[in-house]
Amino acid sequence: MSENEVEAENEEVCAEVQEDNSEEAVVEESAVEDIPKEEAKEEEEDFKSKYYYLAAEMDNMRRRFNREKESLIKYGNEKILSSLIDVIDTFDHSMVAIENDEDEKIQNICKGIDMVRGQFLDALKKNGLESIEAVGEVFDPNFHEAMAQQPAEGKKDQEVIMEYQKGYMLNGRLLRASKVVIAKND
Repeated sequence: MSENEVEAENEEVCAEVQEDNSEEAVVEESAVEDIPKEEAKEEEEDFKSKYYYLAAEMDNMRRRFNREKESLIKYGNEKILSSLIDVIDTFDHSMVAIENDEDEKIQNICKGIDMVRGQFLDALKKNGLESIEAVGEVFDPNFHEAMAQQPAEGKKDQEVIMEYQKGYMLNGRLLRASKVVIAKND
């Protein structure tokens, strides 16, 4: 249900309540004469507090609806993008397998695959997918998954020295952690 439909429904309910209140007002006018002024004020305060409560509840519902809508727009394509990451991995594996071949035809195929991969990554980036930088960074368990530790000269302790599998984020949310090897210095 869209926000405009919700507002239209709320206006209809308010109109019905006003009609009911006008009918009750005629009945209440004769009853008001019998009710002391203090009770009438208490009743009026009670109605006001109920009105304010309902108005606040509607406002909270509208905000919650807007947050959920924004979340759906922002992360709704998470499932399909996570499955497309496997396609990127396949492109990367293909490139590694054929990039060192010296045959000119194979090199042309490699360039073509790289161009398609680049276009594919640009399209995914426009939809909020970002790769996680790993090699040379300090190990962060929020973004990296350590697969092994190796001694490495010239590297800081806990520095990522190799990446097995690239990690990705979708609009700031981790989609897949980078699988890495980190330096272990004694």
